Amino acid sequence: QVQLVESGGGSVQAGGSLRLSCVVPGDTYSSDGMGWFRQAPGKEREGVAAIYRPGGSIVYADSVKGRFTISRDNAKNTVYLQMNSLKPEDTAMYYCAADLNYGSRWNKWDNYNYWGQGTQVTVSS
Repeated sequence: QVQLVESGGGSVQAGGSLRLSCVVPGDTYSSDGMGWFRQAPGKEREGVAAIYRPGGSIVYADSVKGRFTISRDNAKNTVYLQMNSLKPEDTAMYYCAADLNYGSRWNKWDNYNYWGQGTQVTVSS
């Protein structure tokens, strides 16, 4: 059982910043793609950003472009999501996902094979 471990969530005021981290087990870290998703109460889980194997491309949802940055630290098997200029509508449970099925859409949660337990992000106005 592959276990992804997220951290870094919390409560901030609008305009603030948070950095989420996701530690990925070695073999899974080398998979084609890893991503971040979020789910607010009563809403569907949506893709936020994805990053492909080292040297690959990065993609973002339109709602976070220019504010969020996804990155990876290969020495630490860790994927990060730096979130700046946070808005109340960014409030959600954030999930790390790994092992994107080759050639599949990055922003569909069921195209990934492994998930973390989630970390809560709350942005107050």
